[in-house]
Amino acid sequence: MSEQSAAPSTTGKVLFDSATTINGFIADEHNSLEWLFAVDGGEHPDEGLFPTGATVLVEGSTTYLWILEHDDILDHPEKWAEFHGDKPVFVMTTRELPVPEGADVRFRSGAIADLLPEFREAAAGGDIWVVGGGDLAGQFLDANALDEIALSVAPVALTGGAPVFPRRVESDRLRLESATKVGQFARLVYTVGEPG
Repeated sequence: MSEQSAAPSTTGKVLFDSATTINGFIADEHNSLEWLFAVDGGEHPDEGLFPTGATVLVEGSTTYLWILEHDDILDHPEKWAEFHGDKPVFVMTTRELPVPEGADVRFRSGAIADLLPEFREAAAGGDIWVVGGGDLAGQFLDANALDEIALSVAPVALTGGAPVFPRRVESDRLRLESATKVGQFARLVYTVGEPG
């Protein structure tokens, strides 16, 4: 092995990390996460229920708007940092959307494969957290750019809504790395392999 190939990678992972119901929904029929916040530990997740090495977040526009509305962030921009900190947040959208005062929000549209270099540059070697939704994470998978799927399974079942991962993925692509109990959640972490 050459010295160059033995050097550690300076590129972080792309993670899809999400809460889900036991029957696989990320949001209810009204795109709401109220079901999650009703779970003990859902409003303020315990350590171990979210990625700590993420330096960039990528969100879909539905997730972004829900966060703005749920926490009344446009009127209380200081709340933005409670979840996002000072990290750059890329929002995938074709619409013109509001930005909380002081937040580093960057609107993008197009193919994930084309945008990935920009995401990685902003991450500066850290991880990229695909916050939501499931279809956006599926677009990263389609671009062969998703490294890990972490699911925090809540003791809740919904009758419908947004599926956590609306793609068909066979077991040869996913490898279970860990399964742990964190409060009321079952935490499942999978690495994503190359397509066969």
